[in-house]
Amino acid sequence: MKTVDLMYRTMFAELAQRSLDASFETDFSTSGNFVRVPVKGRYYWYFEETQPKKTRKYVGPADDPEIARRVESFQNIKDDLRGRRKLVSTLIREAGLAGPDRFTGDVVAATGAAGIFRLRGVLVGTVAFQTYAGHLGVRLPGASLQTGDADFALHYSVSSTVEDSLPPVIDILKSVDASFRAIPHRSDPHRITQFENAARYRVEFLTPNRGSDDYADHASPMPALGGAAAQPLRFLDFLIHEPVRTVMLHRSGVPVIVPSPERYAVHKLIVASRRQSDVNGIAKREKDVYEASLLIEALEATRRQEELAEVFAEAWGRGQSWRAAIQKGLSLLPEKRKAAAVLSLGDALSSIGAELEGFTDAAVK
Repeated sequence: MKTVDLMYRTMFAELAQRSLDASFETDFSTSGNFVRVPVKGRYYWYFEETQPKKTRKYVGPADDPEIARRVESFQNIKDDLRGRRKLVSTLIREAGLAGPDRFTGDVVAATGAAGIFRLRGVLVGTVAFQTYAGHLGVRLPGASLQTGDADFALHYSVSSTVEDSLPPVIDILKSVDASFRAIPHRSDPHRITQFENAARYRVEFLTPNRGSDDYADHASPMPALGGAAAQPLRFLDFLIHEPVRTVMLHRSGVPVIVPSPERYAVHKLIVASRRQSDVNGIAKREKDVYEASLLIEALEATRRQEELAEVFAEAWGRGQSWRAAIQKGLSLLPEKRKAAAVLSLGDALSSIGAELEGFTDAAVK
């Protein structure tokens, strides 16, 4: 596992901060422009966009100093776009970091611009995994894995209390691809948790299921999701607890919120153990195990073993069913990777003073 040169790690951190700053500083799409329009002898600012069709939105008088300041600030952000695009290009071409495929990047960017991360949503799945190379400063060989979906997770408690909402999700997605359509939930046909386009690319919304498994097959209403509901999933609360901010290497950088890499690694061990044994389940299990093993190795290479150990101990302490799932997940690792992972985890657990009953080499053989 090779770490990225300090110069590129610094460059990535700068890109992440500048992308986040830009997302907070403007309420206007950077695809448009401010234009001064004469009306009856006076000049007024309008905001003009040409895609998907030409529109012009009134902003205010050109001689209003506050509006003038906003226009100047917006132009600075647009000027910074070119600089950030160069950073993204350099990080991909020279540092060897991976970005998402263009379509996935556009889907996440549109959903992010609409407010999913402002409303405390978390990007999960392989798209999130792709961001860890830059976040950790390592070259992850699996970071270039492509995916046919994008998944977002949100706590129901957050969705029901923020008193805000995304625009209609279907409208957000149609702005990227007009062929997107809503997919009725299999058990609650009046609720929508998934959207699919003509190429069968799917966007799904998820929420933790911390109650009875009776809820697992029912969609959860989500007031903040612009008309969408969410699919409850076991163990998801563990994954999205204390997520991290980073940037996706797409266009000029897309600020996102993703699970912490150590939680992602442990969660992948757990879900791998619960996959079905059909062809699709086996393929997903192999990807789960691959991503988990890479992150365990990456966390060791970047001296973050203790962070992994703390999260591992937390999961281990949640009860026998969690322990059994973790043990089975570890046992699915290739022999060399399993031995290395167990040794690394054992040393890190010792360094934080955590003694986990039953966690030995024999427990995962």
